[in-house]
Amino acid sequence: MPSQARTAERPMRRAARLLLGRNELRRPCDRVEGAVVVFLLAAFLAAIAGAVLLGVHVYHAQRAAAARLHPSVAVLTQSGPYDSGLTDGGQATARWRAPDGRQQSGVLNTATTPGIADAPDGARIAIWVTAAGQPAAQPPGPAEVMFTGIVIAISATCGAGAVLMGGYGLARLLIDRRRLAAWESAWALTGPQWTPRRLG
Repeated sequence: MPSQARTAERPMRRAARLLLGRNELRRPCDRVEGAVVVFLLAAFLAAIAGAVLLGVHVYHAQRAAAARLHPSVAVLTQSGPYDSGLTDGGQATARWRAPDGRQQSGVLNTATTPGIADAPDGARIAIWVTAAGQPAAQPPGPAEVMFTGIVIAISATCGAGAVLMGGYGLARLLIDRRRLAAWESAWALTGPQWTPRRLG
């Protein structure tokens, strides 16, 4: 067990030594790269937290919007549109009651009330209305709202990760160019000293 603990500590010690340790062979560009890695890691963790908060916000916003809708029953005063399966367009006149009990009448369309398609005159159709009695689309259920929040959180995290990885790739490209220039400069000074002396 102690050997396993020591084995688990080695990568952490190596990472700490890379970023914070004193090493005479480490170049300034190596320190810059370590700082970039630390910054991007912190930014990614912050992005995860922000994505979770965004998903929670969307979840509560959709739940609050759904809570403001009320179920009702509409009675068609004309036959519903023919459902050809090719388009979602179509409407029919109907009457229904608002949440306060007032009688309402108007036009329902298949976008908010798909149940009117192929429905005969006088059919009773379940609908959702606002507090003012205006028809609205059926609100999503709790599972669908939660799924939407999770998808948004995951998408935001993946997007942030892709942006940060792109930033790291660009930073690494610039740092590698600086390393190559420093290496060429050092070789220009050191290389001639490696030339073997001519034998007299």
